[in-house]
Amino acid sequence: MTEPSSLPASAEQTHKRESVAAQLMKHEKEVGVPSNELASANTANDHKEQSASEVRRDYVYRGTGGPEDKTKSLVMDWDASGNCELYLPVSSSCSAMESSEDSEEDMYRDAEEIERDKILHSGTSCSDYKLSVAPEIDIMEYCRKEWRGNTPVAKRMRKGYEAVAQKFASIRRVRGDNYCALRATLFQALSQATWLPSWLQNEDFIMLPENLMSKYDWIKQWQLKQNLGRKMGEISDEIKEYLILLRKKWKSISEIKGPAEKQEACDKLFKNEEEEYSLYEALKFLMLNTAIELYNDDKNGRRVPVFSWLLFARDTSSNPCQLMHNHLNHIGHSGGLEQVEMFLLAYALQYTIQVYRLYKHGTDEFITLYPNDPEEDWPVVTLITEDDRHYNIPVRMCQETML
Repeated sequence: MTEPSSLPASAEQTHKRESVAAQLMKHEKEVGVPSNELASANTANDHKEQSASEVRRDYVYRGTGGPEDKTKSLVMDWDASGNCELYLPVSSSCSAMESSEDSEEDMYRDAEEIERDKILHSGTSCSDYKLSVAPEIDIMEYCRKEWRGNTPVAKRMRKGYEAVAQKFASIRRVRGDNYCALRATLFQALSQATWLPSWLQNEDFIMLPENLMSKYDWIKQWQLKQNLGRKMGEISDEIKEYLILLRKKWKSISEIKGPAEKQEACDKLFKNEEEEYSLYEALKFLMLNTAIELYNDDKNGRRVPVFSWLLFARDTSSNPCQLMHNHLNHIGHSGGLEQVEMFLLAYALQYTIQVYRLYKHGTDEFITLYPNDPEEDWPVVTLITEDDRHYNIPVRMCQETML
């Protein structure tokens, strides 16, 4: 892999970056329809009977972060003081986000189950019964329930699940509210944590918000979930609390020796909505910090991973300021993680994220690693996706695989 060694970039490097960026745009047109576009369980069932070409066409024109969602009117500049200007895209309303959450969850349930839940919980608030990570179920039982048709897509999905079942016995469904990639990754990381990562032990870790905001004034426009319009100092203090919570929870869970007790502690944490969403905001801020480091390294002629070129090749994230405004601020609100941002998450956590991409079964992209050239000492977490938008968790590694 050729890395940039000096600035400005040579013609050869520029050509390579443009080529890699073109590959990214081609890939984004191939992924499935984001599940928050599906309005009901019936729509979800129709989605699973669609041909692959229909799925791709729907994504290109309707998907979160697609062409109609792009910020078109202004290209921002990143100056020496870290300031930038932009027109902010209009945010989705709260009701729209709630509808998005419900429709994405409904994608993974049939109509009968939805009606049963409505009866059981007609007098209960949503937060009282929605599970962030559902109890485990036999992976092939889950597959038979979700993919009953005989379309090429359904057949490919069943073959994908059969391949995963050679390695894992069960699956846990993850709540779909645009945080699912963060939720699935963090849940898996904590479930197998046996030590506190070195980056969490760093003395400057909890000072990260204050240090970054002293350099980059635009970070004061960071959007916290349901806490918009905060002052810069308040945002800094709140993110600091989130980082402290992340360190505390990671340390306490990693110190638990018994696997059953560790799993119980994880389940308990992911039932505490306030703490859970605070951890996601901490992860998002760590992603921003990693993006700033990579951007500055590239500008200063240091080696950077190829995905960093992809990240800043997009019209909507040509620098970290744009990335924050047009992408990170919307994660959990009106959109989830895009493919290139899965690389960023992996680098922020210093974990390798292994994903079974079921719609890619039969190709060399069926099992994808983020990053694709990970450090040898990085732990590995495993996820499952049917469409590169929603992620679930495989559990109970088969005994033969363990040996």
